[in-house]
Amino acid sequence: LQYWGGACAVTGIALPEVLRASHARPWAECASDAERLDVFNGLLLVAHLDALFDRFLISFDDAGRILIAQRVSDEDRQRLGLTASLALRWLTDEHRAYLAWHRGRWEQGNS
Repeated sequence: LQYWGGACAVTGIALPEVLRASHARPWAECASDAERLDVFNGLLLVAHLDALFDRFLISFDDAGRILIAQRVSDEDRQRLGLTASLALRWLTDEHRAYLAWHRGRWEQGNS
């Protein structure tokens, strides 16, 4: 919450009731507690982006731009507000390592 300034890492929405702590590498698949608690493994996302991210229906490239699974229909993309212009508000090299892992899982379900 503090790292992202209390706002969604993508949309900038700062309404706490709709924000969720999301993890690029899920807790159950982390190698250690340090990895689980690493701020760079976490993204603060609005609830619908968190749900999509957790289920590998969206991910982010190395520039922070959104990647959307092919199985998300154009109609659902529109209703969810998923556009190619969505991106992480900032990104560090430490984030990129975790996002690369997440993107690998995203690609498995998107091939």
